[in-house]
Amino acid sequence: MANTSDIRNGLCIKFNSELWSIVEFLHVKPGKGGAFVRTKLKNLKTGKVLAHTFPASAKIDDQRVERRKYQFLYKQESLFHFMNSETFEQTFIDEALLDAPGLLKEGLEVEILFHVETETPLSCDMPAYVVLEITYTEPGEKGNTATNALKNATVETGTIVKVPLFINIGDKIKVDTRSGQYSERVK
Repeated sequence: MANTSDIRNGLCIKFNSELWSIVEFLHVKPGKGGAFVRTKLKNLKTGKVLAHTFPASAKIDDQRVERRKYQFLYKQESLFHFMNSETFEQTFIDEALLDAPGLLKEGLEVEILFHVETETPLSCDMPAYVVLEITYTEPGEKGNTATNALKNATVETGTIVKVPLFINIGDKIKVDTRSGQYSERVK
């Protein structure tokens, strides 16, 4: 058990019999009354964010979590198969735990957050950007870069991304995995 002075961003705690991660916190010492800690907690299963205030003397149940590097292998229905590059151990993650499942390409390195006591995966963090090849889009027009007009393009994973008009089939683009938007063309 820890106390509120141990609170920091990213700390994983057990609160109301569920696992929560501390997104942000603020220690407050008012002129009158006892000190307290305002926090924003994110549920690691549902993604729900909750504001909660802990009194300064409160005990918190901190949990051990580990980030491990895994490589994406393939998708089978709603399960995604990953392999640990060091131990070659495989794990399966449900699509609900992934932020951008449509942007996962075979061989992509990700970080999976595990609860150490139960060895269950809690979340999967993808790299900020992935490079994908365009497999289908309407023909591009040379020199058409003056406007911010966008068109649909299908990438190698089957996801549709909005791209500028000058992008053609076979071009490689960098896609932001947090928003799913086109970032730039890669040579």
